[in-house]
Amino acid sequence: MVEGRLRRRGAMLAAASALVLAGSAGAQDPSADRRAAQTVGAMTLDEKLTLVHGYFGASIKGAPPPLNTAPPKEAIGSAGYVPGVPRLGVPALQESDASLGVANGGQLRPGDQATALPSGLATASTWNPDLARVGGAMIGEEAHAKGFNVLLAGGVNLARDPRNGRNFEYLGEDTLLAGVMAGESIAGVQSRHVISTVKHFAVNDQETGRMTLSSDISEKAMRETDLLAFQIAIERGQPGSVMCAYNRINGDYACEHDFLLNKVLKGDWGYRGWVMSDWGGVHSTVKAALGGLDQQSAHTLDKADYFGAPLKAAVEKGEVPMARLDDMARRIVRSMYAAGIDQHPPVKRDIDRQTHAAVAQQVAEEGIVLLKNQGGLLPLAAEAKSIAVIGAHADVGVLSGAGSSQVISYGGSGHEEPGTGPFGGLFKIVYHGSSPLKAIAAAAPAAKVSFSSGQDVAAAVAAAKDADVAIVFAQQWQTEIQDAPSLSLPDGQDALIAAVAAANPRTIVVLETGNPVLMPWLDEVGAVLEAWYPGQRGGEAVANVLFGKVNPSGKLPISFPAGEDQLPRPRIPGSDLKLSLFGGNDPLFSVAYPEGSEVGYRGFAARGQTPLFPFGHGLSYTTFGYGDLRVGGGETLKVSFTLTNTGQRAGQEIAQVYATPPGGQRRLVGWKKVALKPGESARVEVAADRRLLAQYDVTAPGWRLAAGDYVVEAGASSADLKLKGGAKVSAAQLKP
Repeated sequence: MVEGRLRRRGAMLAAASALVLAGSAGAQDPSADRRAAQTVGAMTLDEKLTLVHGYFGASIKGAPPPLNTAPPKEAIGSAGYVPGVPRLGVPALQESDASLGVANGGQLRPGDQATALPSGLATASTWNPDLARVGGAMIGEEAHAKGFNVLLAGGVNLARDPRNGRNFEYLGEDTLLAGVMAGESIAGVQSRHVISTVKHFAVNDQETGRMTLSSDISEKAMRETDLLAFQIAIERGQPGSVMCAYNRINGDYACEHDFLLNKVLKGDWGYRGWVMSDWGGVHSTVKAALGGLDQQSAHTLDKADYFGAPLKAAVEKGEVPMARLDDMARRIVRSMYAAGIDQHPPVKRDIDRQTHAAVAQQVAEEGIVLLKNQGGLLPLAAEAKSIAVIGAHADVGVLSGAGSSQVISYGGSGHEEPGTGPFGGLFKIVYHGSSPLKAIAAAAPAAKVSFSSGQDVAAAVAAAKDADVAIVFAQQWQTEIQDAPSLSLPDGQDALIAAVAAANPRTIVVLETGNPVLMPWLDEVGAVLEAWYPGQRGGEAVANVLFGKVNPSGKLPISFPAGEDQLPRPRIPGSDLKLSLFGGNDPLFSVAYPEGSEVGYRGFAARGQTPLFPFGHGLSYTTFGYGDLRVGGGETLKVSFTLTNTGQRAGQEIAQVYATPPGGQRRLVGWKKVALKPGESARVEVAADRRLLAQYDVTAPGWRLAAGDYVVEAGASSADLKLKGGAKVSAAQLKP
C-alpha cells in the first residue's frame, strides 16, 4: 500500500516536472528545462541509469573497504564521480567536498592544496552576505581550475545542539541568518559554472548516531526553523542539487522521505534541481526512487548498489515508472545546463593564490567576535614592551576542523597530530601554517614576544608574570562523525587560563573553537576574542584585531550557554550506545525536539534562561548610537532607524531588527551591516519576510499571518535592543 501510494505520487511529480518550467533552482533559465527534456528523451535506459548512479571518486590507501575500492579511471580523485553520456554531450560529474574550500580530507589527491576559508561559524559571524558570496565564488573558481564541476557545499543545518561536531561547517542557530548566508555562498559557487549542493536535508543536527537516529519533530516546528532555512537558501542560491541527510526524520530515512523530498521540496517549493544522497545514505531502491531520491552517490559506500541493477529491474517490472526515471535524469541534466557546466567545462589552470588568501583573511577579520574587553584592554599598542603568547600551537599555526570538509591549505599545514575521540582517529588534527606568534611579533616589532606551549602551567605562569600582557590561545578540535563530549575546553585549558590570569590581570584569551565553550575564568581575564577556526590567514587576522589595525565587527551566530543544564538535551542522545563508523547494524534510536521552533536564543527566552553570551553579541573598538525608529505596517513590517558612530574610530555595526507577533515570540527579521566613520550616520532600512512573522498552519496548509499589533525592536544583539516600536500587520495566508 505504501509503495503504491509512493508510485502514484512519483508518477504525478514526474509529469508535473515535465510540464512546469517555473521553480526555484534555475527558474530564470527555462531553456535549461527544455534542453534537458530533449536530451533525456534521446537517452537509452542504460544511459539514464548511468546518471543516477555514482561512485566514490578515489581510493584511500590503507583504509578499510569500501574506502580503498578503485573508482573508474576517469575520476580525478575526490569525493564522487558520476559518468556522463558522451554521445549526447552530457559531461561527467567530478564532485569535491567543500564549504570551507576545495577539500582534500584523507589526502585523496596527494599534495593538492587549496585556499582555506575560516569555518562556517566564522563566515556567519561576519553577517555579511556579500562576503559570503565572494567566498563562495572563490571556492567555485578554485574548483573549476582543479577540474571539478560539482561542490558538495552549502551546509545549512541549524545549531540545535552546540556540541554538534559539524557545527563549525554550518551557519549558526537562526533560520534567517543561516538561510541568507548559505544562499549567498551557493550563488557565489555557481557563478563560476560549478554546481553547488545545499545540505544536509534535513534536521541533521548531531553526529552521534547520525546513521540511525530519528529526529522526531512536528511539521510545524520543522517548517518554521530547519526547513525554512533550507527554503531561504534555495530561493537565494538556487543550488543545482539538494543532498539528503543520513538520519531518519520521524522514522523515515531522509533519502527516501516522501514527505520531505516530494511533498515539501519538489511540491510546495517547486524545486527543479536533483536530490543526491549523502555518501552511504541510501537504504532501498523502489522506496528511495519513489520517495524522491534522484541519484545514489558513491554506491560503494552503501550496503547495496540500489540504483544499479536493482533499479533497472524495478523500472523494467514497472515498480518504478519510466516517467520517474526520466524525471530523475532530467533533473540532473537540467542543473548541468542551468549552471553551464556543459558549455563552460572545468579547465585546469593557475590560481590567483594571493587574491584568494586575501578573501580568506577578510572573512577571518570580519568573523572574529570580541566577546569581552574590560577597561579597554584592547586594542594593544604597537609599542608594547613585552608580550607572553601561550598555548594552542600558536607558534606554528591556527586550528582547523576535520572531516570531509578538511582543506589542505597552500603552503602546507603548520602542524599535524592524530585525532582524538571515539572516531577522531580517522582524521588528523590539522593546523593551517599561519602563526599568530609571528604575526603578533610583526605587529609589535619593539616588543619582547615569548612563547610557552601551555603544557607546563608553571612555565606559562612565569612567562605571564614577566610580561606586560599575556595572550592565551585556547582550542577545541571538532570533527565530523563525533560530537563534543561537553562544552568545556579540553586538556586542562581552563586551569591554564585561570592560572595565567591570576598571574597577570592583563590576560587576553583567543578562542579557536568549532562551537561555543564554557568560560569559568571569564571574570578573571581582561578580554576574550572568539576567532573560531580562522583559516589559512588566521594568524594575521587575529593580530590585526588585537592591535587595532582591524576594528572587530563580528557578532555571534550562536548563543553561548552558561552551562549544559541550559540545553534542551543536557546529555547527547545516543551517547550511551555502542555505535560504529558507518552505522552497520547500529541500534535505531530517536532524538526528541521538545524545543520545537524555539531554537537557540528563542529557547533561552522561552525557558527564562540567560546565556553566557547572547545571539548577536559582539563588541567594537568604537560605539554606536541608535535613534529615530520608524515602523510601517500593512502587508509586512517596514523598519527604519538612524545609526551613528558615536566613538573615535571607524567601524562596522551589525544593526539587528527583531519582531514579536501578537502572542508570539521575538525573532530576528532582518539586519544591515553598516560601515561608519566617527560621527557619521546612516539610515538603516529593513523589510521583514512575512514568513518570519507568521506561524505555519499544517491544516491550511501554509503560513498564517495574524492581524494585530507587532512589536519591533532594534539594537546590537538579541539582548541589547536600543529601540522599540510597533505597527499593525494585516492578516494573510501564504503558500507553504
